[in-house]
Amino acid sequence: MPRGVSRKLSKPLIGEDGRIYGCSGDNFFAFENNGTIAWTLHLDYQCNHSMALVHGGYGKIYFVAENRILMINFGNTQTSEPVAEIFFGPGHGEHAEVAIIGVSVSTLSSTVFVNIKNRGLFAYRYDGTLRWSVGPVLYQHGYRQGCKKNLTDCYFASVPMLDQCEASIYISNTEGELYCLSIRSHGFRWIQDFSSLDKDFSITPGNNGHVYVTIPMRTLVLALDAFSGNILWQRSIGPLSKADSAPAVDSNGWVSIGSLDGFLYSFSPNGVLKKFSNRNTENSVVQVSPFLDCSGFAIYYSQIEMEGKVSHIISDYTIVSAIRPKAALFTMLVPATGSMYWSESYTGQFLTSLSKSDLSKFVVDEEIILAFLVASNTGNPLQCRTVGNERAILLFLLFESTLLVVLAALVRFCFTFWTKKKLQAQGIGSFLDKRRSLRLKKKAFDRTITELEQKAAEEEVDNEVFEKLGDVVREKECIERKLSSMYSLGRDKTHSQSKSLLPLHKGKTKTYSFKGANENVAIFHTLSDTSSIESSTEEEIRMVEGMDLSTKAKGKGPMVEDSSSSDLFHGRSYRKSLSEETNSYTQIVKSSTT
Repeated sequence: MPRGVSRKLSKPLIGEDGRIYGCSGDNFFAFENNGTIAWTLHLDYQCNHSMALVHGGYGKIYFVAENRILMINFGNTQTSEPVAEIFFGPGHGEHAEVAIIGVSVSTLSSTVFVNIKNRGLFAYRYDGTLRWSVGPVLYQHGYRQGCKKNLTDCYFASVPMLDQCEASIYISNTEGELYCLSIRSHGFRWIQDFSSLDKDFSITPGNNGHVYVTIPMRTLVLALDAFSGNILWQRSIGPLSKADSAPAVDSNGWVSIGSLDGFLYSFSPNGVLKKFSNRNTENSVVQVSPFLDCSGFAIYYSQIEMEGKVSHIISDYTIVSAIRPKAALFTMLVPATGSMYWSESYTGQFLTSLSKSDLSKFVVDEEIILAFLVASNTGNPLQCRTVGNERAILLFLLFESTLLVVLAALVRFCFTFWTKKKLQAQGIGSFLDKRRSLRLKKKAFDRTITELEQKAAEEEVDNEVFEKLGDVVREKECIERKLSSMYSLGRDKTHSQSKSLLPLHKGKTKTYSFKGANENVAIFHTLSDTSSIESSTEEEIRMVEGMDLSTKAKGKGPMVEDSSSSDLFHGRSYRKSLSEETNSYTQIVKSSTT
C-alpha cells in the first residue's frame, strides 16, 4: 500500500480470538488489538463496506463482496494460510444479476441465511445445500399474510437478525412489516405492522425474550414480546445520526443507544429510562451505537464535542446540525447500576498509540476505535465471559437431554403407581409386597406344571393328575392376569400360548394310556412330519372307522382337539373334520364303556 494513502475500512468485527477483522477494497485484514496488521488476504472482488462481517464459527467469517458471499476460513494461521471461498453467488468470471441485502449465520444450527432482493430469504447449510426458502407473502386458510398493501413491489428489505435463545429470525419488508420466522423451518410465527409509524426501522434481538425496534425518524424505541410480537412498551429518545442506528442489549437486559442530543439513553427491561452524559451536552453528540464489553454487562460509547451545534424541529422531526469536532471522549459504564469504570479522551495514551500503528493507513472513525477499545479490554475491571466454547455447549446440551430422559422415565414410573387404585388405598409398601408374593406363586405353579407334565410323560397316570394339572394352569393364568393389570409396572406380559401338556417326540408316534373306573382312554400323539404324516393319518383314520357303532348312535363320534392356552385354561374343545386337520400334532381320544 503506498504511503500517505488512507483507505476506508468496513464495519469492524471483533473475533473470538481477540483480533479485529475488516475489509477494504479487494483486501481482507486481521488486526491485533494494538492496531498492527496480523495478516492480509487478497480478494478477487470488492467487499461491501456498508455491511458488517458475520461470525461463522471459530475460524470462519462471512461477508458480502459485490454480488457474492465470501467465506474466509483462516482456522489456525500458524499452521495454514487463510483462504477465501465463494459460498454463494456466481463463480469466478461469471456474472449474475443478484442483489444481496444481508447475511446472517447460526452456528448452533450450522445454517447461513441470505436475503436476496426480490427473491426472498434462503437458508443454506454449511456445505452450500439449500434447507428452505421463503418469500414475504404467506397464504394461510385462504388469507394473505404479509405485503397486504403492496403485493407487486414488496420484498424483504433488511438483514436477517437471529435470536439464538428463541431460535427465531427477524426480518422486515419494504412495507414496514416485521416478520418472525423459525430458524429450523420457513414457518411464520407472527407478523407485526409498523407502517403507521414508518417503513424504515432497525431490528435488535434481545436474546432475553424481547426484540427491540428502533424507528429513527420517529425517535422511538419499542420493546416487543419475542413469542407473540405484542408491543410491551415504547419510549422516546433523542434524534439519531443514521437510519440504521441500533441499540446494544447487555446481559442485564438494558437497552442503550446514543443520540445527537449528547445523551446515552438506557432502558431497563421494563422500560425505565436512564440518561448518561460525561460532559456538557450543549455542543456534544453521540453518533455511533455503543459496543458491549467482553463481560456483556458494560458498554463502551463515544461522545464528540463540536465547535457548534444547532437543533430545530420541523413538524414531527428534529434536525441537528453540527460543525467541526473538537474532542472525543470514550467511556465505559454499566447501565444497570450507572457505575462508570473508565473514561479517556482521544489524546489519551492508548488512543495515541493506535494513531501511530498500522491503523494510520486507514480512515478511522469512532466505530473502529470503539471496536479496538473492546478488543483490548481497556479500563475493564470486569471478568470476561467465555466465548466460542461450542464443544462445552454441546456437552451441556447432551447432559441436559439425558437428564430430561431420566426425569421423564421417573415421572412415568411414579405416574404408574399413582394410577393404581389399589396402591392409593394400601400404599406403595403393601403394593410391592403383594406383587412380590404373586410373582413367587407364579414361579411355584410353573415348577408344579413341569413336574406333572414329566410324570404324565413317563408313567401311566389316572384322571386326578390331569385334573390337578388343569387346575394349576388355571390358577397360574389368574395370577398372570393380576400381574399384568392390577399389579403391573409395565413389564409383565402373559404368554399367548402355553406349552403342550404332553411332550413332542420327533420322528415317531408315542401312545399314552390310563385306566379309569368306568372307561379306558387311549391318547395317540402324532407329529406333522413330512415323511410320516400321510401314513400316520391313514392309521388314525382306520382306527376311527373301527370304533363301536353304538358310540356314533349316542352322538359321541370321534373328536380332534386343537389345544391352545385359551382352550386349555377354559376347558373348551373344538370339533374339526379329519380331512381339514393341518396342525403340527393331533390328539385322538377313544372311549369305551367297560
